[in-house]
Amino acid sequence: MQKLFEEVGSLDKRCYEEFDLTEDILMEHAAQGMASYIQNNFAKNSKVTIVCGSGNNGADGIACARLLHGDFDVSIYYAKEPKSQMALLQQKRADAIGVKNTKEIKDSDVLIDAITGTGFNGEFSSELKELIESMNALEAFKIACDVPSGYKFFADVTLTMGALKKNMFLDAFKEFVGKIEVLDLGVTREIYERETNWHLLDFDDLRLPTRELKNTHKGSFGHLALACGTKSGASILSARAALRFGAGLVTLVGYENEQIPHSIMYSHELPYNTTALAIGMGLGDEFSDEELDEFLDSSLPLVADADIFHMPIVTQILKRKNVVLTPHAKEFSALLKQVGLADISVEELQKYRFKYVELFTSVYPNVTLLLKGANVIIAKGKDFFINPHGTSSLAKGGSGDVLSGLIGALLAQGYDSLEAAKNASLAHTRLAQSYSGADFSLTPDDLIMQIGKL
Repeated sequence: MQKLFEEVGSLDKRCYEEFDLTEDILMEHAAQGMASYIQNNFAKNSKVTIVCGSGNNGADGIACARLLHGDFDVSIYYAKEPKSQMALLQQKRADAIGVKNTKEIKDSDVLIDAITGTGFNGEFSSELKELIESMNALEAFKIACDVPSGYKFFADVTLTMGALKKNMFLDAFKEFVGKIEVLDLGVTREIYERETNWHLLDFDDLRLPTRELKNTHKGSFGHLALACGTKSGASILSARAALRFGAGLVTLVGYENEQIPHSIMYSHELPYNTTALAIGMGLGDEFSDEELDEFLDSSLPLVADADIFHMPIVTQILKRKNVVLTPHAKEFSALLKQVGLADISVEELQKYRFKYVELFTSVYPNVTLLLKGANVIIAKGKDFFINPHGTSSLAKGGSGDVLSGLIGALLAQGYDSLEAAKNASLAHTRLAQSYSGADFSLTPDDLIMQIGKL
């Protein structure tokens, strides 16, 4: 698990004030980190072009060029003339040893974007937009210095300075950052970083429901009851996933005679030994208000998905203490409107995902929220986590139903709501990443079948 930060300027300032590290020292370490990455991954004399801006991000790039000069065919393209004190100093140093400048950018072995960093909040000029478009079109291995400029440069790798930044994990920016590596700035990350409420989940954080005790029976591993509604296929997918993920018993609760897999039970009423509930997947309008009230008339742990976010009863679900909500962006927008927190478009939500997640959990601190997307956000109270491991192969109907089943299985087996959401999400994305077929061919059935290989 790694820490995420809104900004790192305060962390840099701490280095200056508490550790007597100067801005120059931090920059030299940043540049050395970039140079080391290139030295370790590319042959000597490879052609390296570094596109530099006028500020300190450009200064990082200029310093990197100096460190590579002599061993690599390196040249600097100035998108803007250096203006900051550090950029002017680094330009003077680079010029002194003869680093080449270039007036045009051509195909290279390595192309580094060092135009703007995290401190840039303005709008790009038409000239800069055209420059970045031309950079994207070039044949090269592309590296972003700290962050891709304006999140418009398509990086293969982003070498970010000091710590991970939250904005790197907005859905809209996933196309641009590529693989992310953090470079130390004169002290280790453990020293550089401070406490934060936001964290990035790694696969090492996954805790599977491994069965360690030998003297057990099916009742030892919980009983998940799922509401089986109009589109029963969705709840059947969830039920199959839950059974695969360790739930000892799984029952679909409905009021029609459904054809279901033999391993899944079916009932017209809630089983007496139920340990967790799941509702919303393909629910439709089959359940009356009275039947919904009856299904939810307990304090059992609950995962709620899909249709439930458009129903008035969701306000009652928000009062529960051990509940996981799993909306996608459109459903979360509808939920925010229904509870009176915000009336926003999906586009507005996606632009400010972190803000609206924090708003929601501040009002409903007992609810665990799992906001689906290219980067999944999992939150409860003041604790926030991002799962960045999702792939486009999951963009297919039924994938979310499998996720709900995984969460329900963990709730049934005794995980609390936050741990169930985190671990189920990690398992879900790991299943997708480990799929060996073409990315467009992944189905919910493939996800379920692969659970046994986790």
